[in-house]
Amino acid sequence: MSLVNAAHGRSEDTSAVHPTGERPHGDRRSIRRVVGAYAALAKPRVIELLLVTTIPAMFLAGRQIPSPWLVLATLVGGTMAAGSANALNCVIDADIDKVMNRTKRRPLVKDSVPRRGALIFGLVMGVASAVVLYFTVNLLSAILAVATILFYIFVYTLGLKRRTSQNVVWGGAAGCMPVVIGWAAVTGTVQWPAFVMFGVIFFWTPPHTWALGMKYRDDYERAGVPMLPVVATAQHVARQIVIYSWVMVAWTLLLLLVTSWLYGTFAILAGGWFLFYAHSLQAAVRRGEETKPMALFHRSNTYLMIVFVALAVDSAIGLPTLGLPF
Repeated sequence: MSLVNAAHGRSEDTSAVHPTGERPHGDRRSIRRVVGAYAALAKPRVIELLLVTTIPAMFLAGRQIPSPWLVLATLVGGTMAAGSANALNCVIDADIDKVMNRTKRRPLVKDSVPRRGALIFGLVMGVASAVVLYFTVNLLSAILAVATILFYIFVYTLGLKRRTSQNVVWGGAAGCMPVVIGWAAVTGTVQWPAFVMFGVIFFWTPPHTWALGMKYRDDYERAGVPMLPVVATAQHVARQIVIYSWVMVAWTLLLLLVTSWLYGTFAILAGGWFLFYAHSLQAAVRRGEETKPMALFHRSNTYLMIVFVALAVDSAIGLPTLGLPF
């Protein structure tokens, strides 16, 4: 080390910088890895539900295409809120994620992100979501977003997840809130159709999650999470999936009061399609055959997308609503 470099506290090794003054590709790859790790904390695939449900709720709220800027602001704020809840969930459940094959590649398990960094990231995202929604949408949507984060962390993650097999039934209410936030963003209020959409997702969550739980039963058992497929027989789980599926499909029909025949047609056809596969899973369990619960899991995502896209299209077209039959 030269005297000049020594005086300035740096080495003659300039391998960290190219002669042109540009940083090497390795540094850029490192930055991308860090950014990718923090993005993974937010669980982007889970946030897809936000996009699938929030936008149609906004369409239905005004029974027309909402302002693109309002939609964008609501999605940005809502995505931040969901990312905050998911990141904080990763911090709390890091011990569980380490022993589950399904989650062993998450950032905290791989030490891609320090625990303190993940905590700060989650908290900052939560505050940012409230600020964005308050200043670009309205106060009610900001309050609902914060309430959703708090519910997901304190009620579901800390309160229910490790204590009861009904964890995803009641804890799943957090995942229902995007439709309520979307409705509030357009109207500044929360009216009964928003609660009906809330109910659709509420009854959709158990079949969706229990199908996943059937596939990863050993994972949840090893982690000590009392998901229904861990503590109940496959026959009982399949029966509960069928019951919730019927209630879910019936619940979607309540929206016929504020939609047209177009939504009704898709809701009925998609509902029949999903019920067929729910009953098929139950029949396979009864016969003692090898089941494929993930097939129902993936179809549940498709079903929800069909129902809510139909809501959006129906509202955008503005066909006469069916209303009450009397």
